[in-house]
Amino acid sequence: MNVIDVTNLTKSFGSFTAVDHISFNVGEGELFGFLGANGAGKTTAMRMLCGLSAPTSGEARVAGFDVYKETEKIKQHIGYMSQKFSLYGDLKVWENIRLYGGIYGLSGKKLKEKTDELLHVLDLEGERNTLVDSLPLGWKQKLAFSVAIIHDPRIVFLDEPTGGVDPVTRRQFWELIYQAAERGITVFVTTHYMDEAEYCNRVSIMVDGKIEALDSPAALKASFNTDNMNDVFHALARKAKRGE
Repeated sequence: MNVIDVTNLTKSFGSFTAVDHISFNVGEGELFGFLGANGAGKTTAMRMLCGLSAPTSGEARVAGFDVYKETEKIKQHIGYMSQKFSLYGDLKVWENIRLYGGIYGLSGKKLKEKTDELLHVLDLEGERNTLVDSLPLGWKQKLAFSVAIIHDPRIVFLDEPTGGVDPVTRRQFWELIYQAAERGITVFVTTHYMDEAEYCNRVSIMVDGKIEALDSPAALKASFNTDNMNDVFHALARKAKRGE
């Protein structure tokens, strides 16, 4: 069963087409990578799927809901983590958890239980009253991801979640992603780190607003006779530049 279905989705800003007639689907429980260089159109595509930006044309359904007419219903069934982690630095750790839990529809006893549970799982009980701005970057990242799935959404959208962090923290973050996937949450993640493709069930590679390839990492590497996803990306970029 697909939780995301996209057909010829397009987003233009005046004469500039940021997302150019892309089509793909994502299965329930899948860990789906949306790869491409900065400026390839990944974030623009994600914002349309999250109901944050209206498409120019094309069709898309997320969690069974139409991206044109049912954006509020989409928002109720997804989690979202932006590149900037979406946390409020001048609020305490527990205040951020309660704030986002409330935004996602949790309240009362359920919200308190989820807050305490999250502090324990993240080993942040001792930092409960710490301002988020005072936390190390890796902790902010883990907290932002955890509040994005505090309500157990069907899908979580992660926009460049590992940008600007060290390799060790990146690996730790992917462990959190795997844990979410094991809980049955579909993960849709954008990244410009080609090595992160290896963590995904399938990846879509975008070049200049278009999807140039979509398959499992193993199949893509085999088709280009390489064991390195960077080679795949550069080959696709050269092909797109030649207009093939």
